[in-house]
Amino acid sequence: MNYRHAFHAGNFADVFKHAIFARSLTYLNQKNNAYRVIDTHAGVGIYDLRQDEASRTEEWREGIGRLWQQALPAPLVEFLKPYLDTVAALNPSGDLRLYPGSPELARRLSRPQDRLALCELHPQDNMALRRAMGRDPRVTTLGIDGWVALNAQVPPKERRGLVLIDPPFEKPGEFDRLSASIQQAHAKWPTGTYCAWYPGKHLSEIENFARTMRRLALPATLRMELWIRDPRDQQRLNGNGIIMINPPWTLARDLELVLPALVELLAQGEGACGAIEWIVPQT
Repeated sequence: MNYRHAFHAGNFADVFKHAIFARSLTYLNQKNNAYRVIDTHAGVGIYDLRQDEASRTEEWREGIGRLWQQALPAPLVEFLKPYLDTVAALNPSGDLRLYPGSPELARRLSRPQDRLALCELHPQDNMALRRAMGRDPRVTTLGIDGWVALNAQVPPKERRGLVLIDPPFEKPGEFDRLSASIQQAHAKWPTGTYCAWYPGKHLSEIENFARTMRRLALPATLRMELWIRDPRDQQRLNGNGIIMINPPWTLARDLELVLPALVELLAQGEGACGAIEWIVPQT
């Protein structure tokens, strides 16, 4: 499948991915020492939901549109606060138009001592990303392939950090490439947190990916999934997932409390569900 960010900005998968990403940054902020954020497939940074790509699909209406200015359960409010506060900051009038991609979330939620390396190969998207990031001295934008960039960017000088790997899944073998890239990067920078997103469509590919990650036996490997329809329906995108290496210490516990409410808010059919599994237990 082809999952180019602009066409799906703000949809249910973005809500799940970006809420976890934003929350993970707030966990990193709890310690004073600096960290590095590496975004391998960054996109344009900020998306106008009324422009061609997003307005053509309007997937955001069933994603961020369901959460925007709604009364949410208290635990969900707390979990989503870093994410929703960033969305609100981009839309001060209250009219939802601009949506923050992972680079903008990282730019707004990180601190002066932290550094961001944002990789986007597509020339036009890279130019848009540079404009969105402005003159922020903490940010480096790279117009190179994200897979190549990941190997080149680790290890950074910072001991701590978060790597987001969010490819478009437009070529065969992306799951194999994802697991191999994580293994290679982790060997060079074992103290980093690796957040790998994947679309929920072909269950056999997802299970093979999970088995591969289990065989790698990397430390503390957490699998998180949200499905808006029955996962067995493989004719369309019905869900998404994240596998995270070295997740923040309380992330699994916090997500367990709010995932049922998030599934209920975003469900679009029978069989909607969520799942959290330790592929390799946290010690």
